[in-house]
This record gives sequence, C-alpha cells and structure tokens, in this order.
Amino acid sequence: MSRAFTKEPDEGEALEDLPDRPLSPHPNLVTAQGLAQIEAAVTAAHEAHARAQASGDRTALAHAARDLRYWTARRSTAQSMPQPDRTDKVQFGSTVTIARDDGRRQTWRIVGEDEAEPTQGTLSYVSPVARALMGKSVGDVVQAGPGDAEVVEIH
Repeated sequence: MSRAFTKEPDEGEALEDLPDRPLSPHPNLVTAQGLAQIEAAVTAAHEAHARAQASGDRTALAHAARDLRYWTARRSTAQSMPQPDRTDKVQFGSTVTIARDDGRRQTWRIVGEDEAEPTQGTLSYVSPVARALMGKSVGDVVQAGPGDAEVVEIH
C-alpha cells in the first residue's frame, strides 16, 4: 500500500495508547517499607499527572497516567506481611547470609518484587535464589547460580 493512503499519527497521539506496565502474576507481598515505597510512588505519580495536565504536555501525561495506573494497582493488591518473629527458617522478610562455594559471603533481605534491589541487599521473594532459600535453616545448602551456597545466618 502506498504511504499516501496511510494515516500518520498526530503529535502525541501514539503516546495516548502507551501500553500499561506489566503486572506480576505473583501475589503482591510487601514489607512495611515496601508498602511505604508504593504509597510514595502513588503520590509521586499523582503529582506528575497533575503537572502534566496543567502544562498540557501529552507525552508526560501519557507516562504519568501509565505510572499512576501501575502504582494504584500495586497498592490495591499489596499484602503487607509481618516482620518474621523466628530466625530458625528463611521466610519472607528474613535477612539471610550465605557462603558460596567460591568463598564469597552475601547477605540479602527477602522482600516484595517492587522493593527488591539486589545491589542494595534486597531480593524479590520470587527470584530463583530467594525461592531456593525459603524454608531453609542454618547449615542447609542450596543451589545459588552456577554453584552451591550454605545458609550461615538468618536474622
């Protein structure tokens, strides 16, 4: 078909159909800190949306609306989990130290998907390493990446 017969989108028109951010199929478990992060993200998204509406910036409005939909959905499905009161088994919210077979020691807190930042010491509870650690005790060995790791501390 000739380009003469195709309609080019007006400026900003394509962004009005900006696809939604994908939502995880897993339960939205969160720590108290994770819930606070979600609340802050909802507030920031509302503010960005209001600024974009006031300025008439259709691109910014599309992005802000998408973020607002995402964070509102995440807030509505958030399941706040209590801080673990036991340290004999790894569970959601536990901080776990492992010793890898290459000699490295690593410590992570197991948290919700939106609050996970491995470089900052938090792992999503649905990550492969966190799933391998769940329910384990000190002394248990798990597969962690290409090698094994021993659980050396839970707190």
